[in-house]
Amino acid sequence: MVKYISNTGGGDPVDFETAILDGFAEDGGLYVPESLPKITNEHLSKWKDLDYVSLAFEILSLFIDRTVISETDLKKILQTAYGSFEKKEIIPLHPLKSRKDTYIMELFHGPTLSFKDVGQAFLVNLVNFFLQRKNKHLTLVVATTGDTGPAAAFFAAGKSNLDTWVLYPKGLITEEQERQMTTLQQANIHPVSVSNCPDGADDLDAVIGKLYANIPFKRKLNLSSVNSINWGRVMMQTVHYFYGYLQVVDVVGEHINVSVPSGAFGNLCAGTLAREMGLPVKYYIAGNNINSCLHRIFSEGRFTKKELYETASSAIDILIPLNFWRFLFFKANKDPIKIKQWIDTFNKTGSVKFDNETFESYKKGILSNSATDKEVLSIINEIYKNEGYLLDPHTAVSVQAADVLKESIGNEKLICLATAHPSKFPEVIKNALNTNILPDEAVHKSIEKAKKHCEKKYTCDYTNLEEALSHAMETNWDLNKGK
Repeated sequence: MVKYISNTGGGDPVDFETAILDGFAEDGGLYVPESLPKITNEHLSKWKDLDYVSLAFEILSLFIDRTVISETDLKKILQTAYGSFEKKEIIPLHPLKSRKDTYIMELFHGPTLSFKDVGQAFLVNLVNFFLQRKNKHLTLVVATTGDTGPAAAFFAAGKSNLDTWVLYPKGLITEEQERQMTTLQQANIHPVSVSNCPDGADDLDAVIGKLYANIPFKRKLNLSSVNSINWGRVMMQTVHYFYGYLQVVDVVGEHINVSVPSGAFGNLCAGTLAREMGLPVKYYIAGNNINSCLHRIFSEGRFTKKELYETASSAIDILIPLNFWRFLFFKANKDPIKIKQWIDTFNKTGSVKFDNETFESYKKGILSNSATDKEVLSIINEIYKNEGYLLDPHTAVSVQAADVLKESIGNEKLICLATAHPSKFPEVIKNALNTNILPDEAVHKSIEKAKKHCEKKYTCDYTNLEEALSHAMETNWDLNKGK
């Protein structure tokens, strides 16, 4: 049986179901499998013509024992999860005309128009499956920079076994993203608008960490999360790397390059684990905006927190890429003692400088870049005017990074991940195209529909968020559970 352990070494190994329902490990670490499955070119050749859902079934079956989820149930969960996606292929790839052998992987055709739908569609349905089987109720609490929250809320809406609290920094996400959460009327969805967050969603993550550390509170409310701290999100996101690879290669075994707009490192962590499993990727590119949290890690060997800047690519305005610690576990000889020491050092001092051996190990096959807003807007403008294809500001970060690093990565085929639909960022698109009128490509019916609906939300100031949020959550629990 596949067992899951904490990357910081505490607690006993657990089964897949426990890892998913707990979110964080018992000691506050992140769950990882004791070992990663190995995928060969023979596997890839057999999977070459599979559709997305069928491929997902094959890959997830390597992580999930049949004693935990049967073949029939896993297939049913996947079919339910992706039934609401707009495109039959789930994740289409668009070739750019202006850049040779370059493809945009469109991860934004789910209900909330971001790549978070790809992971959340499966994870939330998976969590609900386990809860129904156990006749158990769970409280999900999620911090968002604009995309995780809407996806978590959409897929949890109306599920009687789940209460979902989505926290977002007021003014640091777009109105369109906010309304995707606040216009959901189901009683189990609780959006929380938090004012005065100096470090954005990183501040919210810190408060959530304190709620987890309050053991009586955590146990009473059965607290969990579907942020990318949850292994299920990262595991599911490995699939689109395999899918994209199989769509663009001529011969299984050839190498490609992949550029990923990156903030919290959950998506890119999944990509690096896919490579550890056997996916032939030559280089991953970590595309940062000027917050540069990952660019510092991969160019300087330093994990450090600096001042937060608001950028056009707001969903990756991140200072602390938590999933880097999950990735580093596999690059540091699976040594939980070292991981814990580095995390403790960072928590105490705000900075970690890695030794040269560790730095050389984890940066191998990964390049990084930091893009300014001016560069992001320029890329959006150029590609739209030259070929009529509209990038959102995060996809533009990945394309810009690949352009800058073109000589370093070589001539292999390149996939740039498109992580959101441009309709979620209308003001950025207007600025990029120098227009007051949005083109049709920057408009989506679901976004327009949400503008006409009533909103419901909690409002709170960050200075008293922990007390206010725990009171609201516990009151809701008592009222609805009769405890």
